[in-house]
Amino acid sequence: MPSLFITFEGGEGSGKSTQIRKLATRLEAAGRDVLITREPGGTPEAEAVRALLVSGDVARWTPKSEALLNYAAREQHLEQVIRPALAEGRIVLCDRFMDSTRAYQGYAGGCELGFIDALERAVVGTTRPNLTLVFDLDPAIGLARAKSRGDAVAEDRYERKGLAFHQKLREGFLDILRKDPKRCRLVDAAQDIDAVADDVWSVVEGAL
Repeated sequence: MPSLFITFEGGEGSGKSTQIRKLATRLEAAGRDVLITREPGGTPEAEAVRALLVSGDVARWTPKSEALLNYAAREQHLEQVIRPALAEGRIVLCDRFMDSTRAYQGYAGGCELGFIDALERAVVGTTRPNLTLVFDLDPAIGLARAKSRGDAVAEDRYERKGLAFHQKLREGFLDILRKDPKRCRLVDAAQDIDAVADDVWSVVEGAL
């Protein structure tokens, strides 16, 4: 069966991690070989970079530094995990990918989008997602959800950037969706978990 590269994007607390597991279960029940991975992360080296990005003082990096760190991790992830899995005909489900850098460091952080474009061309190249699910949620609700997660305390650097940052982030994701409607699909993350899962499945089933 042909490979498929699906990415999950959205702000904090939008439920991506829960929905990625639910989708994997459905795909495996349908007989597909699925790999779940995440960014920043996915390899030991990239996970080490993740720790630098998601913890510590909110001002520890400039947006340009963050973009470079994300793309260093992404290069490792693509070469060691994503491209080999796609070559084997697997379905790769990735919790965040290139659009998160564009939204977080570009739209919300103020890093020049042309700089991010250049990194994307050099590192991602033709390994672009076949489908990107953009989980949309009021940032105030998402931040409240994220704060309630007891296991995420050590990874709260972006959550501490404030509501205005997250409002820009949401606008960024929606602009990305508008500019690439063939690849990106909107998911209303304000619904209950099962309703969101059904929406995700209906979109992915069409892509299959």
